[in-house]
Amino acid sequence: MTPLTPTDQLFLWLEKRQQPMHVGGLQLFSFPDGAPDNYVSQLAEQLRRQCEVTHPFNQRLSHRLGQPVWVDDGHLDLEHHFRFEALPTPGRIRELLSFVSAEHSHPMDRERPMWEVHLIEGLEDRQFALYTKIHHSLVDGVSAMRMATRMLSDNPNEQGMPPIWDLPCRPRDDREPGGLSLWRSVAHVLDLSGRQLGTIPSVAKELLKTIHQARRDPTYDSIFHAPRCVLNQKITGSRRFAAQSWCLKRIRAVCEAYGTTVNDVVTAMCAAALRTYLMNQDALPDKPLVAFVPVSLRQDESSGGNQVGVILANLHTDVHQGGERLLNIHHSMEAAKARYRHMSPEEIVNYTALTLAPAAFHLLTGLAPKWQTFNVVISNVPGPSKPLYWNGARLEGMYPASIAMDRLALNVTLTSYNDQVEFGLIGCRRTLPSLQRMLDYLEQGLEDLESDAGL
Repeated sequence: MTPLTPTDQLFLWLEKRQQPMHVGGLQLFSFPDGAPDNYVSQLAEQLRRQCEVTHPFNQRLSHRLGQPVWVDDGHLDLEHHFRFEALPTPGRIRELLSFVSAEHSHPMDRERPMWEVHLIEGLEDRQFALYTKIHHSLVDGVSAMRMATRMLSDNPNEQGMPPIWDLPCRPRDDREPGGLSLWRSVAHVLDLSGRQLGTIPSVAKELLKTIHQARRDPTYDSIFHAPRCVLNQKITGSRRFAAQSWCLKRIRAVCEAYGTTVNDVVTAMCAAALRTYLMNQDALPDKPLVAFVPVSLRQDESSGGNQVGVILANLHTDVHQGGERLLNIHHSMEAAKARYRHMSPEEIVNYTALTLAPAAFHLLTGLAPKWQTFNVVISNVPGPSKPLYWNGARLEGMYPASIAMDRLALNVTLTSYNDQVEFGLIGCRRTLPSLQRMLDYLEQGLEDLESDAGL
């Protein structure tokens, strides 16, 4: 029996029908060399016999003395959690994304361990897919990415590799690096520890500096300037999932041309896509949109500790020219990183939590519409850099699917894999119609940057 942390309890508290709180991921594989046409059905039978279920996949929610706890599920039914699906013909990526959109809309059953794995056949070009979804109270997005990678190998000849629910156990460590998420920041607002409270004087000084600069400069990326936008309405429970890969070499070429980072370029791509999407709906605010962007502050090769900050990034969606918009984003990102460089990890966490306090209050209650701190989440989770395989099947792409919620109808999460950048967009189907067009607008945004740079 393990008590839930305050952060994990928050994910349960936030959940409602129109706001399911699970994260997910789509993995696209090619058949192993020489595999028969019925390879996927054979794989399904093999996985059904994989009856061992390890932590945390064997945990279900219970209550002791009124407090939520994790307990071992002694009656776990693998057939409920592992499902073999077939796409309708013609089995294109369009049908696959429609399937994931529908499944990602459904809340998890709290009477069972809150996870599902869908093995999907019927794709063109001898491919198949795995769609996995896990409640955010059970694991966070970074942990899910790590587990999805641990079930893979860089050896195409390795066999006997287990599915994600049968991996060797590893203890969960919230101190590991990987991302100060929106949800952890909100939880931190509600649960400041004694050690963190000792940083308040220096944090307050930085916060006052931010406020004073915001008053002097109306274009400053402050906690007050996110405009009202259709992205920030109440939403329904129906989701649209859109995903696509981009060549990392193209993005790096733009980086070199402008002297920016990969994160700057993908943020600029998102800014261009949002600008076009909202303009086509006659819904682009006059003021620039603001994004919640976690960024790495690590200056060395170490792996321990939390060296991640959150930047409220001005997307400069009021700027027409793509290259100018990218440079503006880069300069504002660098200014925010410079603010963090002389702060300790505890000070960074507290500064972020306090600057997000207005957003937290508004997201949780909807009672402070003037405190619209940001309009969209753009999160970049590092992924594996070399080709990976699962029992000989080559992984072609891995696309994250995160959480949309009331007053935050769009979440853009991306990861890197084998010289690709994989974008996963999740949004409310009614609030953001034709969300899949954002993929075309992302491509157009990158092409505009290449053109402006003379590439």
